[in-house]
Amino acid sequence: MSIFTKELAIDLGTANTVVYLKGKGIVLREPTIIATNSQNKIIAVGNEAKAMAGRAPFEINISKPIIDGVIADFDITQLMLDYFITKSGGKRGIFRPFILIGVPCGITQVEKKAVKEAAIRSGAKQAIVIDEPMAAAIGAGLAIDEAIGSMIVDIGGGTTEVAVISLKGIVVVKSSRIAGNEMTEAIITYLRRQYSLLVGETTAEQIKIKIGTAYPIEKEEKMEVRGRDLVDGLPKSIVINSEEIRKAMQSVLEEVLDTIKSTLEITPPELSADIIDKGIMLSGGGALLRNLDKFITQRTGILVNVAEDPLSSVALGAGKVLENFQFFKETISQ
Repeated sequence: MSIFTKELAIDLGTANTVVYLKGKGIVLREPTIIATNSQNKIIAVGNEAKAMAGRAPFEINISKPIIDGVIADFDITQLMLDYFITKSGGKRGIFRPFILIGVPCGITQVEKKAVKEAAIRSGAKQAIVIDEPMAAAIGAGLAIDEAIGSMIVDIGGGTTEVAVISLKGIVVVKSSRIAGNEMTEAIITYLRRQYSLLVGETTAEQIKIKIGTAYPIEKEEKMEVRGRDLVDGLPKSIVINSEEIRKAMQSVLEEVLDTIKSTLEITPPELSADIIDKGIMLSGGGALLRNLDKFITQRTGILVNVAEDPLSSVALGAGKVLENFQFFKETISQ
């Protein structure tokens, strides 16, 4: 690799994009959202575009081009990637960057090819992919090279991926398209049914972050929520508590738990013994939901740890692969 060529590791997530620049670490962390006009010209990307969501005039299109870890709009994804690569300092004169992108295990070869193609068209010299559970495990500091079973549960915005890793390979993996976005949607549905209150995705996400829990807390918390009354159409304000929000998300949490349990059921016995000893590692934005570790421990009987920086685990892991490519090259997905 030329000394002038930048090397980037990108976690192109459904909810957030995190970029790691070799030699510098994480240089960008922004929502995977873009605002364009009718001519497909960029108005805003990332944090600026997210601030416009639900507030922009009709001629501005707010897009989330990645759905469940898969490119839903190729042209818009390309525009967004180009912006993120440039902002991260990946483009340097005539030298185009080498890019490693994290992708969900559950996507097809065609979908993987689309991710690589989007990166190439955004200015990459070469683009390769790594499975997100593998990258997350490396980023969370698990000993993936040893003959010991390590379980990673990576809960993003669009996918939940559960993998058992040993000797630099994924032994067992389960992928589910039930994740953080479904938790947010469950809150919107609950408020609509229980209070006839319509709130947007941004408000529901704030509720999840502020008072959302997966397991009872010592003192239940309250929060004022504003939205539109579905009965008379006027603005309305209510007060909800953390117990209500926990119940609202319960079915989604149960589905995440089912994915973990079904992975454990097909794990070879020797590796199962290792997981009992070492525990389960949680990563991804969903891991930030309070007491999710306690919820999983209580239901499985296995100790659960949360990665030090769960939102960055995939990007950090992919970055480690770039920093020590020869050691980690077996982890690269084909």
